[in-house]
Amino acid sequence: VEQTKELVDQNLSRLSPDLRVKEIMEFSNHFYALVQEKSTGINAFELLVDRNTGTIFYEPGPNMMWNTKYGHMGRTSKPTASMPISAQEASEYAQRWLDANIPGARAEEPETFYGYYTIDVSKNGQTSGMLNVNGYTGDIWYHSWHGQFIEMVEYE
Repeated sequence: VEQTKELVDQNLSRLSPDLRVKEIMEFSNHFYALVQEKSTGINAFELLVDRNTGTIFYEPGPNMMWNTKYGHMGRTSKPTASMPISAQEASEYAQRWLDANIPGARAEEPETFYGYYTIDVSKNGQTSGMLNVNGYTGDIWYHSWHGQFIEMVEYE
C-alpha cells in the first residue's frame, strides 16, 4: 500500500500540486486510489494501480463518464459537486439496488465527486465491493473489476 501511495503521489505531483491521495484500498486484482483536491476538499477522481507493474490508470466507468470536472464530461459541462441527488438520496438508491441485486449487502457512507458518488459496499461487516450513483440521474454502476477486498488505508 505504501509503495502504491508513493507511485500515485509522484504521478499527482506532475498533474497538480492541489491533488492528494485520500485513501488507498487494496484488492486482489489491483490497488484503488481516491484522489482529492487539497484546496476544496472535493474528491477529484479515482485511480487503479496494477499490482504487478505499478501502472497507474483512471478507473473505468463513472470516474471517466460521469465526472463533470476530470472525466470526459468535464469538457462539456460545468464542474460541480453540488448535484440534484443528495448524498443521502444516493445512499438510498444504492441500498435499494443492493437489496434487489446483492441481498444482505449494505451501502456505506457516500464519497462525493464531481457529478457522482462512490459508495463502499459491505456484507457481513466486511467491505465486499463498491458502486457509484450518478448525482443527476440516480443510475447505479457496480464495480465488478476489483476482486476481493484486502485492506484500506486513509490519509489525512
